[in-house]
Amino acid sequence: MKRISLWVLIGTFAVFTVRAQDAATQQQMDKLSGQIQDLLEAQAQTGKRIDALNREISELRDKVNTPQVNDSASRDDLKSLASQVQEIDKKRQNDRDLILKEIEKLGKVAASAPVTPTRKSTPKPPADDSAAALPQSGHDYVVKEGDTLGLIAKAYRDAGVKVTKAQIIAANPKMNPNILIPGKKIFIPDPNAK
Repeated sequence: MKRISLWVLIGTFAVFTVRAQDAATQQQMDKLSGQIQDLLEAQAQTGKRIDALNREISELRDKVNTPQVNDSASRDDLKSLASQVQEIDKKRQNDRDLILKEIEKLGKVAASAPVTPTRKSTPKPPADDSAAALPQSGHDYVVKEGDTLGLIAKAYRDAGVKVTKAQIIAANPKMNPNILIPGKKIFIPDPNAK
């Protein structure tokens, strides 16, 4: 009788251990699912912006093909728009690479010890891409690993360019100030230059 009680006790302990592991695994899966959903939503928003730019290019091509008194302005617009589409496409590719890296990291996390699940929201891009016109004078800066807008503004102020973080954001309306991509070029306005 004691042997049977001992086996029942061991069996009960094993069942509770398996259920606890299943709950931790489910929490990991829920966390990964939420993060993947956020990344997919960000990618969908980028796709919508690219589609809108493609429509604008198509409209501009139609305007270029119709006779106009002054067609040089529309050609310049088309070239400008084409370069913006290329820039957006580069950002999309960088976002895709970032998403793949994050998914790979999440896969490694899921394989390791249980972690308390938290859900982070994806920062939204600026609502109005034409919020401010680019200044005429300034400097191009290539973003480096670990840069923040505050550090970049301070470095330029130390070099004698009296620029603020807000001025950098206004001069780069398509840039997300919360996510600086290393290797990406941004414009630093020089308010003192004439």
